[in-house]
Amino acid sequence: MTDPTSRVLGPRASRTTPRAPRESTWRLWKRLSPLLRLLILTQLAFNIGFYAVLPFLAEHLGTAIGMAGWLVGFVLGLRTFSQQGLFVVGGWLVDRWGVRPVVLAGCVLRIAGFAWLGYAEATWSVIGAVLVIGFAAALFSPAVESEVARQAVDWEAAGHGARTRVLALFSVAGQIGAFAGPLLGGLLLAVDFRTACLAGAAVFVLVLAGHLWLMPQHIPGRVRAPRRGGVRTLLRDRRFLALCGAYGSYLLAYNQLYLALPDEVQRAAGSQAPLSWLFALSSVLVVFAQLRVTGWAGDRLDLRRSMTAGLLLIASGFAVVAVTRPAGWTGVAGLLPAAGFVVLLTVGQMLVVPAARAWVPDLAEEGRIGLYTGALSSVSGLIVLAGSAATGFLLDLGLPAAVPWLVLAAVTALAVTLLPHRVEGAAA
Repeated sequence: MTDPTSRVLGPRASRTTPRAPRESTWRLWKRLSPLLRLLILTQLAFNIGFYAVLPFLAEHLGTAIGMAGWLVGFVLGLRTFSQQGLFVVGGWLVDRWGVRPVVLAGCVLRIAGFAWLGYAEATWSVIGAVLVIGFAAALFSPAVESEVARQAVDWEAAGHGARTRVLALFSVAGQIGAFAGPLLGGLLLAVDFRTACLAGAAVFVLVLAGHLWLMPQHIPGRVRAPRRGGVRTLLRDRRFLALCGAYGSYLLAYNQLYLALPDEVQRAAGSQAPLSWLFALSSVLVVFAQLRVTGWAGDRLDLRRSMTAGLLLIASGFAVVAVTRPAGWTGVAGLLPAAGFVVLLTVGQMLVVPAARAWVPDLAEEGRIGLYTGALSSVSGLIVLAGSAATGFLLDLGLPAAVPWLVLAAVTALAVTLLPHRVEGAAA
């Protein structure tokens, strides 16, 4: 059973929407509802607070606290599990209790977790703080993401333009926060790590205050889910699980920014110093090109074709490195394939992410958009966990240098075959 707004749209996912006149980001922003603007600003603030602290956590644990390398990795893995792995729990709670209480609870936990982490010194204390920080995101992220997706569908149904435009703006806000957060954290680390943690907590205090003041108790059109049947129905939904598989393949490819790419940069440049510039390149592309790419795709491609094009672009990025790797280029020339990979991966991301998020409301059972949004992240996260272990094993086998990149290209390209074709009431 699809969300009521999907039935209004008819076969949205199988056709493009009428081409709308181009408008500036500012004009689009002004046309959004106050609730959508609040949610998009929330995503910006979330990422500023989060990335002001977490990029520096491993260094803090290893040097200031003196944890062994394996224990640092274990703690970071626990944070990822308590966040990504529990998104499905947060999504279920959103459907049951509504957006406002779940977001507020997540903010309170994140404030407590960051404050605790700033003062934690013993291993058990650090682990407790990290688990609280991760679970906080597992609460508020599905709440915000599912409501943005639902509001975006309503926006499209009202004739304002493609839903992917709204979701693209949401992605841009998150990317700006991910770019600005480490800059803020780097400045605060000049004092100490505790100051960075307390500043991150302060950001979430502001978010909490904003939602207490501006978030309505009941959002019109949001249907409370029945108590039973959601997870069982989801696990039998082959179309949704197929979307999770394709999206998980994208996330596995994106994860190579942190696994395969550093090895390639180290080989080409003799150090990982250029890696930060490649990350900055990816962020700048998203901030300045996301809305243009989404607008172009919305005029010409349905959701399935948009994800297909994105996955194939990402696969071609892996292929670029695979084809040039046997030449053994080093220096600036050796970094060009890596830069090409980052550009193609990022453009592919711009096509895949808004389309996948826009597709979920068409697949979700009525009243369970939070559960489905959370499950998209949790199921995809499990795919990344297994795929990353396999990729690491592949990189360590001593195979010809091009082979791991060719395998990753093939996996990403084959993910296109997982994309569902039709959905009852809203073709996909």
